[in-house]
Amino acid sequence: MAGNTLGGLFRITTWGESHGEAVGVVIDGAPAGIPFTEGHVQAWLDRRKPGKGKTSTSRKEPDQARILSGTFDGKTTGTPVSIMVANKDARSSSYADIMDLYRPGHGDITYDAKYGIRDYRGGGRASARETVGRVAAAALAHEILNAAGISVRAATVELGGVRAQARDYASMAENPYLCPDAEAAEAMDARVDEVRRQGDSLGGVVEIIADGVPAGLGEPVFEKLDAALAGALMGIGAVKGVEIGDGFEAARLTGSENNDPITPEGFASNHAGGVLAGISSGAPLVMRVAVKPIPSITREQATINTKGEPATIRTRGRHDVAAIPRVNVVCEAMVALVLVDHFLRQRAVAWNR
Repeated sequence: MAGNTLGGLFRITTWGESHGEAVGVVIDGAPAGIPFTEGHVQAWLDRRKPGKGKTSTSRKEPDQARILSGTFDGKTTGTPVSIMVANKDARSSSYADIMDLYRPGHGDITYDAKYGIRDYRGGGRASARETVGRVAAAALAHEILNAAGISVRAATVELGGVRAQARDYASMAENPYLCPDAEAAEAMDARVDEVRRQGDSLGGVVEIIADGVPAGLGEPVFEKLDAALAGALMGIGAVKGVEIGDGFEAARLTGSENNDPITPEGFASNHAGGVLAGISSGAPLVMRVAVKPIPSITREQATINTKGEPATIRTRGRHDVAAIPRVNVVCEAMVALVLVDHFLRQRAVAWNR
């Protein structure tokens, strides 16, 4: 199965399925001597762990990371780093009665079209469970970026049609939605309760900002930094759209409104979102992703079975009401993985600077 690897110099390959024995990642290209232990990984995995908050599935996975290779005495050795996380709370029996039905909004029907076989237990490889490997790899990417003064954060700026107006990032930890607007977070909470009672789900928007990114990262033509970021973020199963900087709003501006004036102190604005001509400008990277509603809902939906016959379906099992806020750390992870790859590429290109 192709398409499991991301990156150039810093390459990750994720493996495992939702209801398999384990999930994990192999990281190749990490420099030697980077401080890295299971504790570093655990701090990241705990942020995406299921079973926390109103929007989350009740599946209780401990998500204990095991580093199998690539480290010695708490530091990377320069060889491939392999990380495994066991699946402990999978309940495959919840899917037995829908094994021959295609779930609307899921990859069931497309996986069958591509491979002629699929793992119906929780979506198999198409499950959000696969993102464990991405987040584990980002823990190592973060250590490299942090040493270079680069940081990445994600915030919920919309959920179920409720939009955040304020950007008080210091207050995000005070609400379960990681929203930088306390008033909006309260409205999001009420919206989640309403939709949960209806057996439905919600989508939203996550904003990701990377600070401290030096100018010069990215390639000028086919591997532009913004293209790599957009591709990585679109590679998250729940994401259906990506904006860089002003994004679609830029289409409604004039050139004089959209251009960022340059001063001796730097850019006077940041409509470009920190990228010009596919290369980082030194301004903060600003991205937003549109996250679709979770497709697994208890409301009855029309579908077909594997024979093409009409049917109806109610999805059982334990599922999130919204991918937000658990998807936030996955967004951070994908941005961090792209940035560390381009950071290492730039060090190779600009060796004398």
